[in-house]
Amino acid sequence: MNSALQRFDDTRDALLQALGARDWEAIGRLDETCRACIDDMLSAPALDEALVRERLEGLLQVYGELVSVTTGERQAIADEMTQINQAKNASKVYHLFS
Repeated sequence: MNSALQRFDDTRDALLQALGARDWEAIGRLDETCRACIDDMLSAPALDEALVRERLEGLLQVYGELVSVTTGERQAIADEMTQINQAKNASKVYHLFS
């Protein structure tokens, strides 16, 4: 297997593992590495176009999952902040009447 393709596959697999672990710092680093791997893979001579397309479509699915997970995480944080604000407001009201 071409070294650029192998590096791409390894980086995609590491990205999936980091996503599973919710390791956001690793995901940020791996995102940058993915971009470099894509550039390397696209500029590599003699790679089968169908194989490259298949790999890129697989990466697109990983990024779709990443967007879904981060959207859920963001919503969970927003819900938690709403609950904290409601608790603060309830505490203020309680102190007004005590």
